[in-house]
Amino acid sequence: MTSIGNDGDAAQMQIRFVTKQIQYAVPDYPLSVSTNIVANELNTLVNELLKETTQDVREVEFDFLVCSEFLRTSLLEHINIRGVSTENIIDVEYLEKHPPPEPKDCLIHDDWVAAVSVSEKWILTGCYDNTVHIWTSKGKHKLTIPGHSAPIKSVAWISMDSETGIFVSASQDQTAIIWDWNIARNSVDCIHMCRGHEQALESVGVNKGSGVMATGAWDTMIKIWSTAADDESEDGESMSKKMKTDGGKTRTPLRTLKGHKEAVSGVVWSDKTEIITSSWDHTLKVWDSELGGIKHEIHGHKSFFDVDYSDLSRAVITASADRHIRLYDPRSTEGSVVKTTFTSHTQWVQTVRWSTTDQNLFISGACDNCLKLWDTRSSRAPLYELSGHEDKVLSCDWSNPKLMVSGGADNTVRIFKSSYQ
Repeated sequence: MTSIGNDGDAAQMQIRFVTKQIQYAVPDYPLSVSTNIVANELNTLVNELLKETTQDVREVEFDFLVCSEFLRTSLLEHINIRGVSTENIIDVEYLEKHPPPEPKDCLIHDDWVAAVSVSEKWILTGCYDNTVHIWTSKGKHKLTIPGHSAPIKSVAWISMDSETGIFVSASQDQTAIIWDWNIARNSVDCIHMCRGHEQALESVGVNKGSGVMATGAWDTMIKIWSTAADDESEDGESMSKKMKTDGGKTRTPLRTLKGHKEAVSGVVWSDKTEIITSSWDHTLKVWDSELGGIKHEIHGHKSFFDVDYSDLSRAVITASADRHIRLYDPRSTEGSVVKTTFTSHTQWVQTVRWSTTDQNLFISGACDNCLKLWDTRSSRAPLYELSGHEDKVLSCDWSNPKLMVSGGADNTVRIFKSSYQ
């Protein structure tokens, strides 16, 4: 056993370095270190050991996981909180720290940007001046799309190929419009006007594998719509009949889900038939979209403003009026369904989105003007704060692993280049 970092009379404990990144492996024999050791000192220690065992003299910056959480305090304080004895040999897992996301572009709008959605090459934005915009991922403006008569609150891509892009915009004018964008001509057609809500729409979620989408609104309803060319509407009238009366533009819902008591702020599909919704009524609800019933209900303490689901971790994150982000396991049968609470924002959290390639990472935007990058293994502090917005962050998206995109009340969309791919 080797003794490292003997801090005078400070108490000692034993640790063992482990890593999944084989190129940075060091001997795994126990080391004796001060109980007061912090991440910076551990980083120095690992780099010294690497110099002894490899020819690479490059300094590497590492993060450290102890008891499956990032070390942000002294080692002693960290393990005491988790009830681990200093008599144990503590496994300290280290991994290379990712560089911060780089500010890339700033897309200027004429009003608040409440909605963003990214495909591989294209960015959709929805604005409070009633317009939808298409941009390239490099920040070039392609098209302004009028058609709504009130602010756009949510946008989403439905499908995309080399010739056309199909997308939806949801507005406070009580409608959602499905658009067909001809990329070569750079022109759009309204192919369906979705009518059925009695108050302003707040959210839309597309189920790309099933040809349906769901909208949530201030009328407390969730409505399910077909995104296909033809369908049976809720009143049983086929689209072919409608085409004789209005050119096939108007679409009515396939189904309405009732159960929330206030505005439905977020809608996300967790599989082909399951929808998770968030609401100002302090609840999350899990629905069976085919049977129309509530499968599960989760009660919070304040209004929820957004919800997102990760296909990778099968976990849910929420944005709330109490300034916290919470991670839920909706299928949990043991203990609380709230698995982690993330605290750093100083105002209402408006928007959250998971990474699509890393089950531990997500971004959040809030009324404190901040976009933050989080790792689920670090609940007390974000990995990075992405500065740039000068007013409330209202929307964000990370569908393209290379780009973190956020829209705000400063009339801008900010694009950050991500190294997390």
